Amino acid sequence: MTSFVIPAHNETRLIGRTIQALHAAARAHGEPYEIIVVDDDSTDGTAEVATRAGARVVSVKARQIAAVRNAGARAALGDRFVFVDADTIVPAPVVRAVGEALAGGAVGGGAPARFDGRVPLWGRLGLRTWLALQKVSTLASGCLLFATRQAFEACGGFDETRFVGEDVELSWRLRRQGRFVIIREPVVTSGRMVRTYGAFEALGLLAGLLRPGSDRRRSGHWYRKRRDDPGAIDS
Repeated sequence: MTSFVIPAHNETRLIGRTIQALHAAARAHGEPYEIIVVDDDSTDGTAEVATRAGARVVSVKARQIAAVRNAGARAALGDRFVFVDADTIVPAPVVRAVGEALAGGAVGGGAPARFDGRVPLWGRLGLRTWLALQKVSTLASGCLLFATRQAFEACGGFDETRFVGEDVELSWRLRRQGRFVIIREPVVTSGRMVRTYGAFEALGLLAGLLRPGSDRRRSGHWYRKRRDDPGAIDS
């Protein structure tokens, strides 16, 4: 069985459509699955929206993304984990490609992404740079990262000393467990970070990803109250 794990903090705007898209994609694939939303101390009704959309909700008070992802893995029943960000749409071809990769012997992997809506030029260029790096270095980002339970547990899960970059760091350790792949099919992730932050602010956010063992003070932008997205698409 595949366990889709979605970490979420105050995600009422987007969590419903993320879950609905996962249900549709997983049903099209035809294999057993579950959807787990790890509600991290939300104050806006995220848990209620997730429950209505057909997800199992696990509640935590961590405010630290690696710990939230690991809580979802501990609650999961499946032998395959797919970690999905709360603002990311996973189409059916992605679920199928993930299943084929794991059935073919991969221990884990990721997927390329494209932004929803309109984003500034610097955001599009930044995404192209990341996709090129992802292809060359075979690294996954948090919008979609998958692994077998065996490989995930063997390498100890996400590093809870990190407040950001835990997805990229786990990619490195999963690669030591066996074949790690980046599938060709893309997910669609929200461009809200690009739309609501300027280029120089975004560079500061990305710099935080490169600091080993980042602490909350260094990663403040990721944990502050989210700014309104002018290009938001409601669920």
